[in-house]
Amino acid sequence: MSQNPLENNRVYLCGKVVTPLNFSHESFGEKFFTFKLEVPRLSQQKDILIVTVSDRLLINVNLEEGNSVEVIGQFRSYNNPSNVGNRLILTVFARDIKNVESIDPSKNINEIFLNGYVCKKPQYRTTPLGREITDILLAVNRLYGKSDYIPCIAWGRNARFASTFQIGDNIKIWGRVQSRDYQKKLEDGRVEIRTAYEVSIFKLEKVEKEENAN
Repeated sequence: MSQNPLENNRVYLCGKVVTPLNFSHESFGEKFFTFKLEVPRLSQQKDILIVTVSDRLLINVNLEEGNSVEVIGQFRSYNNPSNVGNRLILTVFARDIKNVESIDPSKNINEIFLNGYVCKKPQYRTTPLGREITDILLAVNRLYGKSDYIPCIAWGRNARFASTFQIGDNIKIWGRVQSRDYQKKLEDGRVEIRTAYEVSIFKLEKVEKEENAN
């Protein structure tokens, strides 16, 4: 099955704008901005996600702090040129964005689908309470020969299944984009609070070679 770079990385979010627009970069005369979007969970926790948006999508959208928006796009990774903080910068790249009246956490307001390749040996572990977890780094093809490297995390029986994957395996993943704060100990002994972004997996399947050949 040949992959369509526009179809193998799809994100849908609905949340509240919590930071002002910040200029990111310019490419071929098109300006891009970032802002942070707060997406609630049913557990009362919230994910704070970075969204990148083109100025060409901002004509009829109000991104003032406190406004609610719906975002359709892709989860993308970029190398961090500053070498400060995380090595990869992960952001939701908006392909469409619009204002909405309200947010209903009981509906599917944070969804992602990825179709990519395992590019690092999955890391299986158990928590002190015995919960099974497997970390997967997935390479997802993008247009123009580029790829996004997306950290994903599987739980329970999915973690056990994911621990059997090999580098190069083609995997499909369904889940949500989440943010997670953690403590990073620096060389000078100071402890810094950083934020990790990853995909929490609800469902995953391995694409067999016969399916890829069709």
